[in-house]
Amino acid sequence: MSEVAIRVENLGKKYEIGLSKAGDLRSAFGNFISKLNPLSNKQLVQSPNQPLKEFWALKDINFEIKKGEAVGIIGRNGAGKSTLLKLLSRITKPTTGYFTVDGRVSSLLEVGTGFHMELTGRENIYLNGTILGMKRREIKEKFDEIVTFSGVKQFIDTPVKHYSSGMKVRLAFSVAAHLEPEILLIDEVLAVGDAEFQKKCLGKMEDITGQGRTVLFVSHNMGAVKKLCNNGILLDSGKIVIIDNVVKVISNYLNVIDRYQTNKQILFQNEEICLNSIYLKDKKGNLRKEFNSLEDIYIAQEIILKNDVPNFKIGLEVVTSFGIKVFSSFHNDRDDHYNSNTLPAGKHVVTTIIPGKYFNQGEFHVNVLFGIHMVRWIYEIPHVARFHINFSIENPYFSANKRDSILAPMLEWSFK
Repeated sequence: MSEVAIRVENLGKKYEIGLSKAGDLRSAFGNFISKLNPLSNKQLVQSPNQPLKEFWALKDINFEIKKGEAVGIIGRNGAGKSTLLKLLSRITKPTTGYFTVDGRVSSLLEVGTGFHMELTGRENIYLNGTILGMKRREIKEKFDEIVTFSGVKQFIDTPVKHYSSGMKVRLAFSVAAHLEPEILLIDEVLAVGDAEFQKKCLGKMEDITGQGRTVLFVSHNMGAVKKLCNNGILLDSGKIVIIDNVVKVISNYLNVIDRYQTNKQILFQNEEICLNSIYLKDKKGNLRKEFNSLEDIYIAQEIILKNDVPNFKIGLEVVTSFGIKVFSSFHNDRDDHYNSNTLPAGKHVVTTIIPGKYFNQGEFHVNVLFGIHMVRWIYEIPHVARFHINFSIENPYFSANKRDSILAPMLEWSFK
């Protein structure tokens, strides 16, 4: 009997980027709409002489995962992590290569994966179990455990379309984890749940790996990856950078982040906003990645807005190298009405100052957040910068090893 749960050989996935080819339904509909507009004579079809561009989301991917292994798949946004899990889940077909999977696979790739929105939570549990090849009796035996773990018992007979994102994730994970898959594929969706539920999920995945089942875990939370996984795979631009023990893979991932910052490559871009760069500086404007605990840290983001954005909200989070959130801050935290005016289109440099005498010694990472105040989040970009704090203080009796905490603030004290 093979000890290999997943074998991947020369796997690749190619997409074509550009306007739709002439003759398809979308192009025909687009041309019809454009004809209705007397001010437009543009056609939406692709020119016969203008080929579509090729984009390889994954290319030449090769690895083996043994049964019972917990493997973390990490990398920057767009590295190909989610594409890999979709291929292994057979949601999409590979362009090149092949893979073999030995065992029953359960996957949780995005909110509501595998759910029928018109069915109730109860009905979806049975539907998912049936898809996994389980008998109704087996599902019934696990039913109460699934519902209790998910915490949505009150709404179990409500159609899933009425669930919040967090409720969908809770139920989807509970179903995926409790219906005894031999291989469990988990994407970053756990970020939607609250901290308590994330902790439960990580505990459940530890139980699963302890039972000899296989887990592939995609996450930007390096602390969770390090805790759960023994080995890791680092992807960058659709290719494998390294396959090794998880500590070494995480270290290489941080070096990849530094390389992108040094080369001044665009860190994030969509139809609304572009994050050109982020820099850490000291009070004199010198670029730094290492500070002593007495110094102020200046975090400068250069962003480009494609359009005027009313109530635009810019934030950042500082997390430890183990993924523990230290604090979050937003540019409008001190506004009287907790609101912001329209930020005009164009380039903006936004600077955040973290005061000295605040951090304990250690390594920290910066996540950037963009949103529309009280409406929606645009995007969260994890691990766009990192810095190291060396503890330094005039008082020799105050040392880092005497403060067993993430922060070591020097607070004001008074006596009366």
